[in-house]
Amino acid sequence: MGLVSIDAVSTLLPDPTPDQGTPSSPGAAASPGAAPSSGAAQSRLSAWVEVLRTTNPPTGRPLDPVSRWLVLTRAAVLPMTLVAGALPTLLAVHRRGFNPGLLVLAFAGLVLAHVANNLMNDLFDVEVGNDTDSYPRALYAPHPVLSGMISRGGLARAALAVNVVDLAILVVLALYRGWPVVAFAVGGFLLSVAYTAPPLRLKKRGLGEPDVFLVWGPLMVCGMYFSAVGHLPWEIWAASVPYGLLCTAVLMGKHIDKAPFDAPLGIHTLPVLLGEGRARAATRAMMAAFYLAVVACVAVRALPWPALLALAAISKLVPVWRAFGQDKPDAPPEGFPVWPLWFAAAAFVHTRRAGSLLVLGLIVAAVFNIH
Repeated sequence: MGLVSIDAVSTLLPDPTPDQGTPSSPGAAASPGAAPSSGAAQSRLSAWVEVLRTTNPPTGRPLDPVSRWLVLTRAAVLPMTLVAGALPTLLAVHRRGFNPGLLVLAFAGLVLAHVANNLMNDLFDVEVGNDTDSYPRALYAPHPVLSGMISRGGLARAALAVNVVDLAILVVLALYRGWPVVAFAVGGFLLSVAYTAPPLRLKKRGLGEPDVFLVWGPLMVCGMYFSAVGHLPWEIWAASVPYGLLCTAVLMGKHIDKAPFDAPLGIHTLPVLLGEGRARAATRAMMAAFYLAVVACVAVRALPWPALLALAAISKLVPVWRAFGQDKPDAPPEGFPVWPLWFAAAAFVHTRRAGSLLVLGLIVAAVFNIH
């Protein structure tokens, strides 16, 4: 297999703004007293888009409240949950018992659960001493506490507030759909907390990756489908597998990037346990398994045949596959927005393309009522 240039991998990511550079000190750009630059004339909307593309504060501009919230919650990764919610949405329409109001509530609950998860992860990781100024979490984007954007107490209150709103949504859904909704929601919440929080700290024990597969696959997809229609056929369990594999591949890439930092701290993520070579091979296998799973789901009629449009994402898999076949570069390419993450970025753009095409195929099926 031939080598892939750094520039080739860089093009997989959203193009950074020309003056962004490497975010070696991401919190600096967020300072309210930062001097205005040529970018200061851009609209707030463009600032929000920049945060959503790069996970970093808008460059050369004060941090407005919306941008600050987007940075704090790591909103740039929320598209993974939006796709996870779109799948059961499109599978549920035209089904017996479909309730669009409950669907909207469940969708909002999923997004808020992801937001709360991001806030809690940052809080627990800084509390147990994992997140420091030299750890990747504080290098690829500002850490909420370590960068001074918010206090620990403020972060805890923000997480609590989001969880309270989510709990209110759960109460409404439970009143209409009963205890299974509670089981899905509580299961997802416990797994999200246990991912980083003592005493389980699943990430530290090589169980973080299965955790993510369960949450972004069966729990999200099946829980939301049940909320929308009130019953759960076996096909939906099967249909939850392909996207769960994609999300797990992104986490594998992230943990490969962080392995040199995690191993000395005794954080035994799956890539630390497997070693980098095996972990890269396993991530490749997960990405390839997505396509096999889609075909299998169509074959057993768990997914409608237009879902095969997702196979077109193989064109994006090819450069990502090659990127996983070579070593991480010693330094980021110019303008690379999320260094020291590298394999995570490649896996993310593949997941974005494959997930989007899967959703597009399901939109076609929903419009023409294809089962």
